[in-house]
Amino acid sequence: MITSWKRVLPAWSAVFYYFTLWREDGLDQRIQELLRCQVREKARRLEDPSLVVIDTQCVRAAAGVPKSTTGLDANKRTPGRKRGLAVDVMGLIIGVVVLAASAHDNTAGSALLEQAAERCGYRLEKALVDQGFKDEVIIHGAMQDITVEVVRRNRAGQDTGFVPHPERWVVEQVNGTLMLHRRLAREYDHRPDSAASRVYWASTANMARRLTTPAPTWRDDLQVTA
Repeated sequence: MITSWKRVLPAWSAVFYYFTLWREDGLDQRIQELLRCQVREKARRLEDPSLVVIDTQCVRAAAGVPKSTTGLDANKRTPGRKRGLAVDVMGLIIGVVVLAASAHDNTAGSALLEQAAERCGYRLEKALVDQGFKDEVIIHGAMQDITVEVVRRNRAGQDTGFVPHPERWVVEQVNGTLMLHRRLAREYDHRPDSAASRVYWASTANMARRLTTPAPTWRDDLQVTA
């Protein structure tokens, strides 16, 4: 058993070394950005979107995560960290921020708007957020020349029942897809920037599948049934 651990530890150390090196260098973000542009071009869209959707999600932290980087979300009563995402209408990640769960959505929203403005440039015109974001995000968006629209839970004429907004709901789908990656189902990393890097690598894996795996068509379904 000792011999097997001696063989495994050097390999694991090398993996974590390059993970840290690429995180500090920003290579994880650059790879994710290049693939995002390719996926959008494949879908016959421009490289940068004109609209992004912003949302946050509370994720429970593992026992070894330092308390100094975690907190308690008073609304959802969830201890851990708050993971904020900015995505386009295709569900491709534009920005990521990881904060303590006690941080307000405005803090995450402002940071995500800055990332989106930096990566999308003049093309970005509008951002959709939910009712958890307040005027601070709207004002911060105006300073970045971005119109921030707060999407209400139910639209006019829909008084009862939950009706998801077609465009804003895409960020919820992205959160659900990311949770399928084991390292993102719970906050295991001691550093928030390492947790954000995990999101970029998970997004890279998802986009690599989009680019390499052909999407099935209705003709393929007919051939299989025949």
